[in-house]
Amino acid sequence: MTPAELADDLHDVAEALTNRMGTHRVDLEDLIEVPGVSAPGFDPTEVRRSAEAVADLMRARRLEGVRLLEVDGAHPAVYGERLDAPEGAPTVLLYAHHDVQPPGPPEAWTSPPFSPTERDGRLYGRGSADDKGGILAVLAAVDAWLAARGHPPVGVRVLIEGEEEIGSTHLGAFLAEHADLLSADVVVLCDAVNLAEGAPAVTTSLRGLVDADVTVRATSHALHSGMYGGIVPDPVGGLAKLLASLTDDRGDVAIPGFSDDVRALDAEERARLADLDVAPTQLRADAGLLEGVPFAGDPARPLLEKLWHRPALAVIGVDAPARAGSSNTLQPEASARVSVRLAPGQDPERALDRLCGHLEAAAPFGLEVEVTPGVASPGFLADAAHPSLRAARAALEAAYGTPPALAGVGGSIPFVDAVTRALGDDDAPAPALLTAVADPDARAHGIDESLGLADWHRACLAHAYLLGALAGRG
Repeated sequence: MTPAELADDLHDVAEALTNRMGTHRVDLEDLIEVPGVSAPGFDPTEVRRSAEAVADLMRARRLEGVRLLEVDGAHPAVYGERLDAPEGAPTVLLYAHHDVQPPGPPEAWTSPPFSPTERDGRLYGRGSADDKGGILAVLAAVDAWLAARGHPPVGVRVLIEGEEEIGSTHLGAFLAEHADLLSADVVVLCDAVNLAEGAPAVTTSLRGLVDADVTVRATSHALHSGMYGGIVPDPVGGLAKLLASLTDDRGDVAIPGFSDDVRALDAEERARLADLDVAPTQLRADAGLLEGVPFAGDPARPLLEKLWHRPALAVIGVDAPARAGSSNTLQPEASARVSVRLAPGQDPERALDRLCGHLEAAAPFGLEVEVTPGVASPGFLADAAHPSLRAARAALEAAYGTPPALAGVGGSIPFVDAVTRALGDDDAPAPALLTAVADPDARAHGIDESLGLADWHRACLAHAYLLGALAGRG
């Protein structure tokens, strides 16, 4: 079925969805107001309140079996289903997440982070694009089918996770305890990013992720820098030297052997990257890269290859004295958190071992070093020829009026690899379709995160069409 035929066949579903967008918008704004930050140090009761709000949204849209899914020590996920599809139809697991990133300094936002505000066709607020807009997109799709035809065309299971922003910390325990609720033929994860506003994409690759905390120590207590400077090493300076050793002069990962298992792109993949033709000026603008600051990494590699298919290291946190109130003191210790995005296909356990080994071996000045390993999550690489992916491309084109790109995303979603292997096996994981409500200007995780409202409507419509397109595979 062509995209035009799909849209014509489902005109009643599209009309039902459009008629309810006002309600979905109100519910999205109410959900944004709940500060469900899953990171340590934030109020966990707000994450639970967020889960309960999502459960209420599911019930209001006539999902059945709605419940909070719990495992010990974890933030709750939310589950609902409609399994009254015609006999023989496939079952689709729709995924999004309700937890959000910390907002950062509230005073840096143009409007308060948890007070949704519309400006110039965009809805601003923490979680608007990542991923509360995604929650409403998948719920709106199911709601439209129920309003237009009384039941969805496929079996539908909906899972809204509560720990995605902290690396799905309890994912293994969660899958072990609730595997019976996740059985599906296809997984649709609405948590990626489109190529541009009005330019949809199906994400076919994700990078993996490893991280570690490192602390270097020299003394049991702080010292006067005049009395002991010159004979006692400085842990803060030592930490800086250690962190600098992780990358080369271009910013590429310099840990010995770290990139040896990066998979080379084949000719078809290189051709797809070339066809996307994303302008460097646009990437600079999307990133807010300052004039005169070059792109990082090997200049001979295409930008999208570096962004989607190469490892990248970042120091994402440092514990050292702030300038305000500082004194002439040698600190006893200093700490940092190092995060590395992995190329799709890299072995995360191997990568974590290389990272930790380098941090332990390369500490300067003979400083005592302590390394605490963190997450080790693999990337994702889709089968671009899979029938479910063809269905997704047709649905997106029908909704957006333009063919979607097959694109990569430099970020990581730990849930993807774990659930697709749980539903299939290591040799033949279940197919996963990564869709989006966000565009590159959404500033997910950043200050002034926002959701383009016109694209959000198209994304809601695309997911409704996608359920119909996947039913055709049945």
